[in-house]
Amino acid sequence: MEKITLFWFRRDLRMEDNMGLYYAYENEEKVLPLFIFDSDILNKLEDKADARVQFIHERIRILHEELRKYNSSILVRKGNPLEVFQSLSREFEIKNVYTNRDYEPYARKRDQEVESFLKEKNIPFYDFKDQVIHEKKEITTEKGEFYKVFTPYSRMWLKKFKASKVDTVSLDGRKNSFYQTKPLPLPSLEEIGFQKSHIEIPPLDINKPLIKKYDKTRNYPSLNGTSRLGIHLRFGTISIRKLVLEAAQLNETYLNELIWREFYMMILYHNPQVVDKAFKSQYDQIPWRNKEEEFELWCRGETGYPMVDAGMRELNQTGYMHNRVRMVTASFLTKHLLIDWRWGEAYFAKKLLDFELSSNNGGWQWAAGTGTDAQPYFRIFNPESQLNKFDKEEKYVKKWIPEYGTEKYPKPMVDHKTARERALKIYKEALGK
Repeated sequence: MEKITLFWFRRDLRMEDNMGLYYAYENEEKVLPLFIFDSDILNKLEDKADARVQFIHERIRILHEELRKYNSSILVRKGNPLEVFQSLSREFEIKNVYTNRDYEPYARKRDQEVESFLKEKNIPFYDFKDQVIHEKKEITTEKGEFYKVFTPYSRMWLKKFKASKVDTVSLDGRKNSFYQTKPLPLPSLEEIGFQKSHIEIPPLDINKPLIKKYDKTRNYPSLNGTSRLGIHLRFGTISIRKLVLEAAQLNETYLNELIWREFYMMILYHNPQVVDKAFKSQYDQIPWRNKEEEFELWCRGETGYPMVDAGMRELNQTGYMHNRVRMVTASFLTKHLLIDWRWGEAYFAKKLLDFELSSNNGGWQWAAGTGTDAQPYFRIFNPESQLNKFDKEEKYVKKWIPEYGTEKYPKPMVDHKTARERALKIYKEALGK
């Protein structure tokens, strides 16, 4: 059997500025890239025309083409990752495995299982920081504890960022380290059990003029005021180092959003229980109403509140929802309808192209008042005043609700004042206020 080093692609689907890939090629010979379509994840996806799977498949095809330039290829398998590595260990003499770290509970468990197996075979497993600027315990209080509040976290993040040298890395001059092989077979989308989606993926474009005025445009959903790079950060088709160095310097507010992303990642890393429990445990006492018929109206965008409905229809049709509208729709579900934030979070997880567990969980718990540094439970968005403030000319709602302003558009399913008072009463009683 031939000796090889494997580089395992996961949330870093690019050749450019890929830290683990750089060190694999720097330190080893005959590096063969590997991607595993993880059946444990894919089997949970209900929609077999999931645009995210199509996006991943397309990125693998692009990597496949890029590697051909070096007379190399990418090895693609489908299955449980541990079982895939067990199988590969019988096909190759694996010298080392390199990869980039992931911080979600499932990913950490998966990596521990794979690393333990490799250790039994005396195969070293090397992982690297790649999808964040600061990770794990790099940003802590003076007592060495993780931050529970964003503002002091962001101050420390910036302080450390300015004091350290953040560099990108390049594979230039390391072409001799690629495993030389004919193109390996690339399974079709259908062969991995999926089909093409009609949903379009936003292009990978660092739009500097847009980012420069981000703080002035980001709250208005009818404007093209956000970068739409979420899916590219999620699957690592763009390097966070490149984005911070090239674009975030242009706008403090934009950089702040990238820091929020790492804050929520850090919260999830230190508190894996938040996946299905409130960060503030006392909030798990709230007796949610959880009316399924009301949840269905919210999902379809038929609540009678235009900003909520426009947001849900945009999400259902495009896999995207403007961030201001995400806050309004989440607040409406949890406060006006008193439906468990976990229901809304799960729906967003199914639909969002840029779904990232930590940010989705953090955002929903923020809206429900259950999370770290969340809005107070008594702050309840008024969907009508949000519409008047951020979509005054109603361009956004008219785009997504063709029947808006006609008799076909439903009346509000709940009165704002009544719903607000009900939510305050339920929260106060549950929290013993």
